[in-house]
Parts: sequence; C-alpha cells; structure tokens
Amino acid sequence: MADKPIVANNQDLRSISPAEFFEKNRHLLGFDNPIKALLTSVKEAVDNSLDACESHKILPEIFIQIQKINETRYKMIVEDNGPGISKEHVARAFGKLLYGSKFQTFGGKQGRGQQGIGISASVMYGQLTTGKPARIITRTKGMKLALVQELKIDIKTNEPQIITETTIEWKHEHGTRIEIELEAKYMEKKASVVEYVRQTAVVNPHAKITYIDPEGQKTIFERVVEKLPKEAEFIKPHPYGVELGVLLRMLKETSTRALNSFLTTEFDKVGATTAEEILKTSGLDPKIMPKLLSVEQADKLIKSMHGCKIMSPTTTCLSPIGDENLKKALEAEYDLEFAFAVTRPPSVYRGNPFLIEVAIGYGGELPADGPVKLIRFANRVPLLYQQGACALTKSITSVDWKNYGLQQSGQNVPNGPAIILVHMASVWAPFTSESKEAVAHYPEIIKEAKLALQEAGRQLQLYVGKKQKKQLAVRKADMFKLYAIELSEALSALTGKPKEPIHKQLNKLTEEMLKLGAIEEEEAKSAEEKAKPKRKLGAFKGVDEE
Repeated sequence: MADKPIVANNQDLRSISPAEFFEKNRHLLGFDNPIKALLTSVKEAVDNSLDACESHKILPEIFIQIQKINETRYKMIVEDNGPGISKEHVARAFGKLLYGSKFQTFGGKQGRGQQGIGISASVMYGQLTTGKPARIITRTKGMKLALVQELKIDIKTNEPQIITETTIEWKHEHGTRIEIELEAKYMEKKASVVEYVRQTAVVNPHAKITYIDPEGQKTIFERVVEKLPKEAEFIKPHPYGVELGVLLRMLKETSTRALNSFLTTEFDKVGATTAEEILKTSGLDPKIMPKLLSVEQADKLIKSMHGCKIMSPTTTCLSPIGDENLKKALEAEYDLEFAFAVTRPPSVYRGNPFLIEVAIGYGGELPADGPVKLIRFANRVPLLYQQGACALTKSITSVDWKNYGLQQSGQNVPNGPAIILVHMASVWAPFTSESKEAVAHYPEIIKEAKLALQEAGRQLQLYVGKKQKKQLAVRKADMFKLYAIELSEALSALTGKPKEPIHKQLNKLTEEMLKLGAIEEEEAKSAEEKAKPKRKLGAFKGVDEE
C-alpha cells in the first residue's frame, strides 16, 4: 500500500515574529559566541549613539564601560550626549526588532545601520542569557528629570515589555544610557572590544570616546577634529539599482497619476527626456496610471530602464571622512614615521553610489616582522570578523605590494611595518550577512579600492625609497669615517702636514654631505606637496575610469 502524503495540520502552521526568528538564529546577528556577543552589543550601542549625535549636529562624547560580574557574565554600559529619546519611543527603540528610522521604503543615504535590528538584538540576547531586563536612562532637552525604563522583549509578539518605569535626577542635560547584563567573555585580542573602540576613534575623528575595561583601566580617545562630518542627504532610488519586485511596490504606492510623471518624480536622475526615452523603448503609454500596470508591463518598463543611458546617481547621499581627517586620526592613534590618506571620487555599483578611502601608515610602533596591520570599515564602522571573505581584503591582496616597498608572497596580505586602512562609504553597503562583518565581492568595489590602494602605495614607495637612500648614505658615511684615520695618515705622509687637522677636515666633509642630503630631501618633499593635485570630492567618477 502506497504511503499517504503528509499534510500539515492547520494548527501546525503559524507565523513567527522577527524576535522569535532571531532567537533561534542569533548567529546571523553576530552573537555566535560569548566573546563576539559582547563586541556586537557594544558596536550596536555605539552606532546608535554616534548616529543620534550626528543627526542632531552634536559633537559626540561616548562613554563605554564593561563591568565583570563573574567569569561568564558582564554588564555593558554605553552612554552618550545625544538628543535623548522621547518617552513614547523609548520602549520600541530598544525592545522591538525591525523598528526605527533605518527603514526608508525606497532610496536612502549613508548610515551606520541598515537592518534596524541592532540594539534590540543585544537586549534580546541579554534577556535570553541572563534573564535580566535592559535598563535605559534617557533625557531630552527641557525635561526636568531623566526617564528610566527597565524592559524586556516579548519574543512571541516582538513587542517591548516595560518592567519598571521611574524618573531620576541626572547629570546630563540630554543624552541616553543603556545597561545590558549578558553572558559574555572578555579577551584582549585582535577582534576585541578595545580594538573596536580604537578603530572607531580612527574613522570618527570628530568623536571623543572614553573606555573603561573590566579591570577599571580608563582609556580616553580624544577628539581629533572639532567639526562634524558632512551630513549625508536622502536620495531617491536610481533606476539601475531597482529590481522588478521593488518596482511593482513603487507602482502600487505612488501618488502620481501618469507613468511619465511616476518616472520623473520617484527616481533619481530621470528627467522628462530620459522618461520619454524609457517609455518609447518599452512601448508603454506615458499617460497610463502606474497602479494599473500588469506584471508583464512592469517587466518591460524595468528592462527599458536598465537598457537606457541614464546619468550616474546623485552623490550627496555620501559623507566621506576626508583624506586630511583620516591621516590626522591615524597619526593620533598610532606612533608612525609616515602616513598618507586618499579619498577617491564617488563611483557606483548596481545604481548605488559609494566611495573608497584608504590610509597607509608606516614604521614607528608597528612591528617590522609579520603581516601588516589591516583594518577595514564600512560607513565608519569597523569590520573585525570575516577578513578573508571581504571584498576590501581582496582589493588589498590583489595589489603587488613589492612595487611599493613591502614584502609579499603571492596574493596574500603583505608583510612589513605598516598599517593599511580601507573605508567604504555607501548609500547601501552590500554586507555578506546581517551581522555586517564583510563587504560582498562586487567588481566595481574591488576595482575602486585597488585604485585607491595603488595611489597610497606610490606615496609609500617614495617614502621607503628615500628612507633606504638615506640609510645607504649614512652607512657610506660611517664606512668613510672608519677609513678616515688611515686616509689622513696617508695624506699626511704625502703632503707632510699633520694628520690631526686632515682627519678633522675629512669628518667635517662627511657631516656636510649628510646635511646636504637632508636639505635636498626637504626641498623635494616641499615640491611634491605643491605639485600634488587638489581633489574635489563632489565630482562623480564614472565606472569606466582606468
């Protein structure tokens, strides 16, 4: 007798909330293990603090503390001087996954977070591992007392549960503080909390960050620049970055009443002439109501959009660090002999604007043996895990660093006393997972990063070449000094003059040669600085530039 087909009972089928999904799949958010869970929680809280301060034009002051409760449990505290959160939004901001300002239906701008999961996932992880609620203190300007809420997340409904609510006197006029007790492990290693804080200070030179570790050791990362970064502006979606499913939603939600006005109103860089060309190619009536388009008609429209020549996207959605600020920040955090930074003009992948910034430091405190120190960032956030899976790492290993004064075996990370920093700023950074640890391998991104690395590499090679030339001159001078005694004796015998004045003159000649070499080096450096082209960040660079 044949087996009967298995049919699920209606009682077995139900929808689950985002909180319930991530409860079972927390590794997707970066909570793989106790070490990483602590780092992820700090990162999400700091991201929120920096975003809040910048959006309200406040120079950030961030306080981070990790308190050890026992061998497997820690308390994370992150406090900022941001605008604070109004009472009606506090519980949902911290106690509901997929809630907040990260969600713009279409289009976007550069920002640290993209999924809107962030800090609420940390609250949920703390709740799952310790059973303790998160504690939030917040105060907006004008509030007499600060609001204090202790809350948990209802996993079944993905809604916040307020356990207690009170008010207190607080030293800050405005700001927010979050405390989460969680199961964790603290270690000082490459991907550690203190390394994350240090790297965050490098790519956020406008922020002052105070960090206290579990032993009570305080480290202050002072503000390097007194100016907030350029504010990124929201832009509409570019036709090249829209897929059929998104287009169908846009057609249903638009308030426009004709297809030609839909194209010019809802998309970036689509004017009347471009809209006319798109509609002519697709064979669709310009006056048809967008909501009435069938799937087949929408498919024709999107193929026409992708096939037409359309201007590159607006780049005001990006907020670069800037080469000067990046160089200052790198020099502030690391003791270096040489530092150079470059910001590439904006480019595009899949209709999304992005730009690459690179900084290289050399010598000083950096160890001479072993691989260079490699640090990666996306939208001012350090990427501490999955280095090998990242497009930014791929761009570094694809450069022949032997041409630029470093050692390298094959297409591996180079060796030498250097630090290489790569930052990608994008309206939509293509992370490989929800935990935002690596950038996907888009050819356009790898190409742009490689061009920036090569530009920085040329400056490194000039410095290393001059350093080697200077070292050679010193060795030659030392060698000359060793033979100066014998030479002075020989000259004394030939001329009949005393050898002491001759020896003195030979040493003086050696010192003058070294001094002349140093003067020539300074003059050459000054000429290079004057000849260096001034970069304009506002200009868009096409993807075909070589």
